[in-house]
Amino acid sequence: MIFSGRRARRTLFACVLTCASPAIAAQRAPVEAVEISARPITQFHTGHDQTRFGPFEFVGGLEMTSPARDFGALSALRFLKPGSDFIGVADTGFWFFGTIAHDAGKRPSGVKNFRMQQMVDASGRPIDRKWKVDAEGLAVKDGIATVGFERDQRVTQFKIDPDNMKAPIRQLDYLVPAQELRQNRGFETVTHAHPYGQHAGGLVVVSERSLDKAGNVYAAIIEGPHKGVFTVKRNGDFDITDGAFLPDGDLLLLERSFSIARGVKMRLRRIYGESVEKGAVADGPVLMEADLGYQIDNMEGLDVWTRDDGALMVSLVSDDNHSILQHDLYLEFILHQD
Repeated sequence: MIFSGRRARRTLFACVLTCASPAIAAQRAPVEAVEISARPITQFHTGHDQTRFGPFEFVGGLEMTSPARDFGALSALRFLKPGSDFIGVADTGFWFFGTIAHDAGKRPSGVKNFRMQQMVDASGRPIDRKWKVDAEGLAVKDGIATVGFERDQRVTQFKIDPDNMKAPIRQLDYLVPAQELRQNRGFETVTHAHPYGQHAGGLVVVSERSLDKAGNVYAAIIEGPHKGVFTVKRNGDFDITDGAFLPDGDLLLLERSFSIARGVKMRLRRIYGESVEKGAVADGPVLMEADLGYQIDNMEGLDVWTRDDGALMVSLVSDDNHSILQHDLYLEFILHQD
């Protein structure tokens, strides 16, 4: 099991999924090297050796720990080099960079060269107010990082420089009426559409749980030839925490559910690409669901990439909310298309 004490976990999640993280200390060094210890995860279903879960095949994972105060609260991760070098954002207002190492069996074996840097304002000064830097969603393309922020709702772009992330270079119009975005349920998914699909690689944003009158989740295509607002059909009591487009043009969503009675759950859902269009209600099937009997936590980040042998890979990362009862997890799956 990931935690000790099911009741303690449920009580904790009731707070950490709705409360702000600890205050951010001021005036950090520009880039902080962080020591990461990584314990391999060899079973996804605790106590069971099965590796197939619907179309997903579990490859392996890591439980990451660090003595560094700022490590944790990992909200989103995108690879700069498939399955290796990555960039990410923490909802406490930090950038993070590093490299996932793999063993001879192509299983994740460790994290190397992990660094963190505090986000800065237009003047280059570290931002210490949590509500200004609640970074949740991330997309990368052509050296530009696009970040979705909650509370102070915005979609913002930055030039990627792992050695010195500077002030934002532009704000984007996210099209969804601002009054429709719930303060702590804004854009958790920021991703580029398929480059050769109907949206020509344009940015797509999906909120966590900002609902229209029909109970569907607000989303928008904010770039490309067919810009406009759409919604995603809400399926049960799950909220959307991240997403990425698959090579066939479908949108893979990571979703999370929590209740005192059932604890936390994770789900992966495939949204049909043709339903992602202006004015539509996008929908698609659930591919996998897991509860605390599996090696999950507060799963918040997802990326899709292709391994050097051609396997279509899905990586997930969790947000520990800087709690001693939660964990920072990295998980890898092959998504079989047959």
